[in-house]
Amino acid sequence: MDTFFNQAKSFRASFCATTIAHIMLSAALFLSLLSVNYAFAETSHSITQASHFITQASHFITQTSHTGLQTNLLALGPTTASKSKPIVIKYNLSAEFNDSKQSYYIDLLALALEKTINEGHYQLHAVSLAMPQGRTVKMVEQSKLDIIWTMTSIERESEMQAVYVPLLKGMMGYRIGIIRKGEQAKFDNIDNLKHLKQVRMAQGSDWPDTQILKHSGFNVLAVPGSANQLLNMLPFNRFDFFPRAVHEPWDELPRRDDIALEQNILIKYASPIYFFVSKDNLALAQRIERGLMKAINDGSFDNLFYQHPITQDMLKKARIDERTEFEIANPLLSPTSAALLNETQLWLTDTSVNSDTNSETESSR
Repeated sequence: MDTFFNQAKSFRASFCATTIAHIMLSAALFLSLLSVNYAFAETSHSITQASHFITQASHFITQTSHTGLQTNLLALGPTTASKSKPIVIKYNLSAEFNDSKQSYYIDLLALALEKTINEGHYQLHAVSLAMPQGRTVKMVEQSKLDIIWTMTSIERESEMQAVYVPLLKGMMGYRIGIIRKGEQAKFDNIDNLKHLKQVRMAQGSDWPDTQILKHSGFNVLAVPGSANQLLNMLPFNRFDFFPRAVHEPWDELPRRDDIALEQNILIKYASPIYFFVSKDNLALAQRIERGLMKAINDGSFDNLFYQHPITQDMLKKARIDERTEFEIANPLLSPTSAALLNETQLWLTDTSVNSDTNSETESSR
């Protein structure tokens, strides 16, 4: 069988070379004939008419040769034709708060592109910028960035093209708090939503989390700027509790000695974080979605998620099963995103949490 395919491959290559040679030979002969016509045209017609005729004929031959060459390149397979010009994909690498969490999304993007390498080679290009989330959305709309990763909302899905695969398997919606050091006692007796909603919290003004928490009645200060700016404000008593996804505090806490991780509270809501591209770049979105789904189906997505330094053992490290869980609704989910909640392979499903769970549907509300 191998001999048969080798012979077939050799025959195809030989056929392509022969076809191209015939096209070029035909072109040469045709040009020779046109030269004769040109000489005749000098005596019987105007030189201008003859020159125009030769120009048109040469253009026709060039198109024919290019078409024949392109056809034969396609016969060699999609990867042969695509190797010559890789697509360049520009993504934002935060210049202000360059933490290691970004590496997970970059690695996942590369995994999706590798899974679809037959569709063309690629080159990832980091664009170092310091800007809030809302501004990066505009950069995608203006094609200054090709892709970003961010938490979804109905508004963002209307502005950009989402790749509907939750990159963190829903872990972005598992929120624990950063507080001022020495103030854990303030939170030890909070065991229902009514008490928790009285706690002064803060989130970025353009983060979807702000609207989610406010919709459920939480006392949330919306602060323009980045997570780093909110961490700087926390010691000055502007608020008392800074909700963070369970994978986020671990490279933030070591940066300073005046803040600490709150030990008892978990706020949970459905919160997909997606790759987003421009509405005009549907082909890239489709390719990344195909790559991510291939990775999910062959297990390489979960291998990356559960073994990556940024996400490995995060639920265990945050002691999720020892915390009191407060589950709230997310009013910002589009119908498409809400439908994904039924796709169990896309989400965390093996997490055991404290049985003392409080949700908005319970009497403790």
